[in-house]
Formats: sequence, structure tokens, C-alpha cells
Amino acid sequence: MEITLVDVAPRDGLQNEPEPIATADKIELVRRSVDAGLRRIEAVSFVHPDRVPRMADAEAVLAGVPRDGETSYAGLIFNDRGLDRALAAGVDEINVVVVATDTFSRRNQGCDTEEGIARWARLAARAAEAGLWRTVTIAAAFGCPFEGEVPESRVLDLISRVAESRPDEIALADTIGVGTPDRVRRLVSGVRRRAPGAVARCHFHNTRNIGYANAIAALDAGVQVLDASTGGIGGCPFAPAATGNIATEDLLYTLDRMGVTTGVRIEPVIETANWLGGVLGAPVPALLGRAGVFPGAPAAS
Repeated sequence: MEITLVDVAPRDGLQNEPEPIATADKIELVRRSVDAGLRRIEAVSFVHPDRVPRMADAEAVLAGVPRDGETSYAGLIFNDRGLDRALAAGVDEINVVVVATDTFSRRNQGCDTEEGIARWARLAARAAEAGLWRTVTIAAAFGCPFEGEVPESRVLDLISRVAESRPDEIALADTIGVGTPDRVRRLVSGVRRRAPGAVARCHFHNTRNIGYANAIAALDAGVQVLDASTGGIGGCPFAPAATGNIATEDLLYTLDRMGVTTGVRIEPVIETANWLGGVLGAPVPALLGRAGVFPGAPAAS
């Protein structure tokens, strides 16, 4: 079995850090990830810098990352101005978020879900003309920090509606880490059934220590792409108590032991996570750098 990993540490991982991160360190994080074999990286977000200050240097980051012809760099897009910036900066793919609940959508994007769908349709059409890979992410697909439970029927309806704009990929995001494997299986099956022309992708946070179980459930349900963040860093600035993503190295350990092919080498990811902890001034949440791979010597002291 083969699966693609998208490392989101440079974007989702760093966007919520309390202190500024140097542009050079962001570029180095991307470079190290490329060297480890990651070929899809969500590197930046083209959001207004007043909303997410840590992403204000998106153009500078993309100007400095390795361009090897194999690595695809994604930018998170919220509006037409963001797409204009992304096109000028040379992104390879865009990710547009449609939030499953109106309250969180207004907090996160300044519009309700209906307007989010309309924005996605408009941006998808423009991005298709530019030849970009187009991902639409349904955020809060497994639960909302403001409205609570999100009915599965609502998420399935959103899948059908965003599929009308012909995305290359539909991602289900557990933005606050409340999903469970049974629901993951049902919603991934819903993507495959309602949008058979789109690649199925999932984005999990490990807020309640179930992110890795959800990733394996998604794999069992036929997902083709999984997001992860080197070191397990990250969190949404607009979701209360949203903690880190599942860690790239911890997920890789599981996939490697299961015989799932990713093309990513685990040792340099561990080394990058340890380096990243130094940049951030605190150990990263991931566990593999402490425990080490098995069999073999500990990965880090």
C-alpha cells in the first residue's frame, strides 16, 4: 500500500506560535522536510497579516524554498486577494477551507458556510484556469468548538456541494481533535462515494490523543493522503484549546511498521523535529524523538 503525506508544519504548525519565527528558519524547515523525502508541503497561508501575523512573510518563504521540480508547495487561500498573492508567489497548489458550521466559519473566515461554498467555487474556477492543484478542506467536520456536534448529514451534504466545483482533492479536517474512528470511516467513505473524481485526504489534530487511531481508520477506509506536522506542532488561532497536529514522525513510525509506503525517511524527520524544538525554545509534542525507533538505538538523547 502507498500513501502520500502532506507536511503542514510550516503553515498549520507555526501559525499559532506565540513568538515570531524567522523567515530563514521557516525556509530551513521546508528544506529539511524536502531532504527527508516529503514531496507535498503546505508551506504558507495567504491570509491578511493582521489576522495571522505568523504567516505575514508568505512571499519571502516561497522565494527561498528549494525548487526541484518534484516538490509541490501549497498555500492556504481565503479570498481572491489571497489567490492573487499565491499566483504571484508561485504556489503549485491551493487549499481553500469551507467550515462546516456558521459560527466557526464567521470566526475563522468572516462569512457563513454558504458564502464559504461560494468563495470556494469562485477560487476553484480561477485556480483551474491557472493550472493549480485544488484542494477544498471541510473544517470542523467532526465537531465545532462553538456549536458542538456537527451532524454527519451536514458534512455529507457539504461534500456533495463542494464537489460541484471539481476539486482535485477533498480533505476532512478534525480541527479540534474530537473525531473517532467510526465517524472517520463513514465520512471518508462519503467522500469516495459522493466525489469519486476527487482524492480523499484527512487532517487530524491529536487534542484528545486519538489522532493516530483516526489516521489509521482513514487509511482503512481508503484515504489517499494524510496531513501531519513535523514535531506535532500546530493549532488553529480561531479554535479555543486547539492543540497540535498528529506528528509526521510518529505517524511515519506506524506506517513504516505496517509496511505502508510513503517515500519519507523517518530519521531526518526526527532530527528536524529536534532542531525545530530548539528554534521554538521548547520540546515538540511528538514522542518518537524521545522513545526512538524500534528496533534500533534511541533516536535522540
